[in-house]
Amino acid sequence: MSKGTIKKVSGPLVVAEGMHDANMFDVVRVSRQRLIGEIIEMHGDQASIQVYEETSGLGPGEPVESTGTPLSAELGPGLIGSIFDGIQRPLVEIMKATGTNLQRGIEIPALDREKKWHFVPTVEAGTEVEGGDIIGTVRETEIVTQKIMVPVGMKGKIISIAEGDYTVVDTVAVLEKDDKTTENLTLMQKWPVRQGRPYRQKLSPDQPMVTGQRIIDTLFPIAKGGVAAIPGPFGSGKTVVQHQLAKWAEADIVVYIGCGERGNEMTDVLNEFPELKDPKTGKSLMERTVLIANTSDMPVAAREASIYVGITIAEYFRDMGYSVALMADSTSRWAEALREMSGRLEEMPGEEGYPAYLASRLAQFYERAGRVISLGKEGREGSVSAIGAVSPPGGDISEPVSQATLRIVKVFWGLDANLAYRRHFPAINWLTSYSLYDLNKWFNANVNSNWSTMKARMMKLLNDEAELDEIVKLVGMDALSAPDRLKLEAARSIREDYLHQDAFHEVDTYTSLDKQYLMMDLVLQFYDVSLENLNKLNIDDLVKLPVRERIGRFKYVTKDKMQKEYEEILMQLKTEIQELVQKEGA
Repeated sequence: MSKGTIKKVSGPLVVAEGMHDANMFDVVRVSRQRLIGEIIEMHGDQASIQVYEETSGLGPGEPVESTGTPLSAELGPGLIGSIFDGIQRPLVEIMKATGTNLQRGIEIPALDREKKWHFVPTVEAGTEVEGGDIIGTVRETEIVTQKIMVPVGMKGKIISIAEGDYTVVDTVAVLEKDDKTTENLTLMQKWPVRQGRPYRQKLSPDQPMVTGQRIIDTLFPIAKGGVAAIPGPFGSGKTVVQHQLAKWAEADIVVYIGCGERGNEMTDVLNEFPELKDPKTGKSLMERTVLIANTSDMPVAAREASIYVGITIAEYFRDMGYSVALMADSTSRWAEALREMSGRLEEMPGEEGYPAYLASRLAQFYERAGRVISLGKEGREGSVSAIGAVSPPGGDISEPVSQATLRIVKVFWGLDANLAYRRHFPAINWLTSYSLYDLNKWFNANVNSNWSTMKARMMKLLNDEAELDEIVKLVGMDALSAPDRLKLEAARSIREDYLHQDAFHEVDTYTSLDKQYLMMDLVLQFYDVSLENLNKLNIDDLVKLPVRERIGRFKYVTKDKMQKEYEEILMQLKTEIQELVQKEGA
């Protein structure tokens, strides 16, 4: 264990000398207050340390002690439903120990050492196992069963294993390795957060992660194991979109990282999630959620670690065969922590003061997402889908964090302040957003063979509307031909009846893929039937058809009445058009 003394203190950066045996990324305890930090640079026996706590009051000559281990996450029962800070300290336990004011240097393990969990073995003594194999299960919440895996890199024969109630540090099984030495296996394992957990094979992203948000699923879908970015200015609804995805996305586990966001936003999450009913099970959403709360008033440096801790926890559940949705809110605040440390280290700044390695650090984070086959003999399929919010100042996405993110991610949901001010939710701009995942084949096979055709037609109408809008602004609506006016009406219907969604309405907050298809079909059927009869009918009469109100309200129809209502609307559309034709003919 290496010991040294403080030479210099510069905000969250502490330089210590005499650290002969220390290594890069070792966790260190700084000063007599034992503040937690991590070595980020070594020059001879001088170590530059990123301190994850407030450093005021520290001075030269105080002791620094290396623990000899990298910053690691504790992985095991007790993660689900917990609230951690950026370096995986349990905030609820700290509050019990210290009151509401966070004390510096406090040492409380991430996972409760006293609580007992009921372990049920799935293998018997004498079984040959390797890293990634499941040796038993622990029921963590009513929704989540944790699978206890052999740590990566271990191989041998189980010589004893027993069912019972254990704490996370008790031995549940004994493994005899090939060299005849034994290893005690516990419910908990540790993993260095800056290193991705290994897997056997990465799969191509060809299945969508269904979110129930129409603009996302229909126009800009994200694949399971995919990566997406939500950039947008203040007040455009990034956090609400992420809450919606956390609630409704097709994921078994949600890891939500509040990375440097304002305290009130994390408070909303903490208040909202326990009360929210998980749509799949009817239980509290917290029973499948891990929260990492690292708000803007906590030390800046801890933000940098928070997304690594979050993705390590996500990978751990992925290795069990779960589908995990990871929300990082927001990576801009994380990049600010990088910029702060880079400035303190007196590195050559890149664009706008951010470090030159900003893009590669972002890429390292996002590339840990993916759909994989895990290690172990049976190999389970699991996925981590990463969705990062970006908060560019003033919504200007030409700044470095947004640009570096866009070069990496495959899905861009660009939020638009104008749409947000018009109360259009989600305020995702359909003209600037995109998804590079080609999922049409899956949608055509699993929902309806016309899915991709209808999606393309809707996008064409929305693009045509943008062009026609320019003409209308110049010369007015009257200058447009009847087919063009009909196009504008159809596009308005797509915007208001289809893309606009009410996050707080019990039916409209989530739309199944089958219902999305029927809604698309109704909007396009109205357009097609009207276009067919445009030479016989007046455009003003078509626009005012009573059936249009019913098409608009179809989004509020419950699942059991959906098919019946759809058929009735089509009948009404036919009838009303026929009546108009007869009236005109008369």
